[in-house]
Amino acid sequence: MLNGLWLGFFVVAALSALVRWLAGGEAGVFAAMVESLFAMAKLSVEVMVLLFGTLTLWLGFLRIAEKAGLVEVLARLLSPLFRRLMPEVPPGHPALGLITLNFTANALGLDNAATPIGLKAMRALQELNPLPLVASNAQILFLVLNASSLTLLPVSIFMYRTQQGAADPTLVFLPILIATSASTLTGFLAVALMQRLKLRDPVVLAWLGGTALVLGAMMAFLAGLSATALAALSSLLGNLVLFGLILLFLLWGAWRRVPVYESFVEGAKEGFEVAKNLLPYLVAMLCAVGVLRASSALEILLDGLRHLVTIAGLDSRFVEALPTALVKPFSGSAARAMLIETMQTTGVDSFPSLVAATVQGSTETTFYVLAVYFGAVGIQRARHAVGCALLADAAGVLASIGVCYWFFG
Repeated sequence: MLNGLWLGFFVVAALSALVRWLAGGEAGVFAAMVESLFAMAKLSVEVMVLLFGTLTLWLGFLRIAEKAGLVEVLARLLSPLFRRLMPEVPPGHPALGLITLNFTANALGLDNAATPIGLKAMRALQELNPLPLVASNAQILFLVLNASSLTLLPVSIFMYRTQQGAADPTLVFLPILIATSASTLTGFLAVALMQRLKLRDPVVLAWLGGTALVLGAMMAFLAGLSATALAALSSLLGNLVLFGLILLFLLWGAWRRVPVYESFVEGAKEGFEVAKNLLPYLVAMLCAVGVLRASSALEILLDGLRHLVTIAGLDSRFVEALPTALVKPFSGSAARAMLIETMQTTGVDSFPSLVAATVQGSTETTFYVLAVYFGAVGIQRARHAVGCALLADAAGVLASIGVCYWFFG
């Protein structure tokens, strides 16, 4: 799928350039496309310089939290909830512990730890699956919640905004939190409806009610603030939460007698390796998107969407962010490239860039998650997993657009 998407960018760009040359006499389009290739390759390296530092820093602190047992503490809090949402999984089964660890790691931004734990959880669930080629209810719920990607700390989004010169990288903290909550809740309710889950269980009600109460109180408080005050509050909370968590990791680690400096260095080394391995993918996707933009193919698509939105009587400023939303279910690297390209083209703090950043942080790469998690255990029939996951994606995109209009006008 990713091969076809990447190749398609170049093919569409070539066709658009040929039309501009043969029909419009614009021979300079080919020079612009070649120039864009080199410009995007250079931009990829500039992005990677900051990415090296950010991943090294963050994975260093997260390794302290892992060694101090903080992830396991959070996982134990979630375990009673998943035990009730997956009734076919016996109490005490290893899958429940792995599932809670996976979601805790995802919420903290521990992507590199979350994926291997998630694959182990999927294999453990497969052991309980009476039909090995057909996804079980527990596997579908697990996958959809992974695809909706409830991430409380979108550090990578902050990093990209920093690299592009944002005065306040955490400005999108609250919008992403609201959008990702909408995505996850939609995915969960869709699966609950399809599987007829018993949501009246006291533990489930306590979690759902508590979450709804917190989100409702937050929305009620935010409703009375101006767009300027909302942006300022998002910035303040983003920075407070980020630094507060770092301080929590350090103090918790010291309390548990973890060698915090050595643990940080150990995690930082892993961050360096992860960043190094991302460079080829970033170059590939940014160059493809750059050629697409230089050929005017992307602009033609956006003009068409903008025209439809205008006919519907809606504000069309969000249209520039739609390429990120359209490719996100298929490729995380392509969506990342679209986000960076939007920031480059419209400005890092422009409305389209803020929407694109919020979209990027609100959902996961659905088809990639589907292929990796189900492919790892040989599932061939996904049943309602794809529909529920795409519904969560749609909710995340719509929520991102709406909350950005609310926060940034």
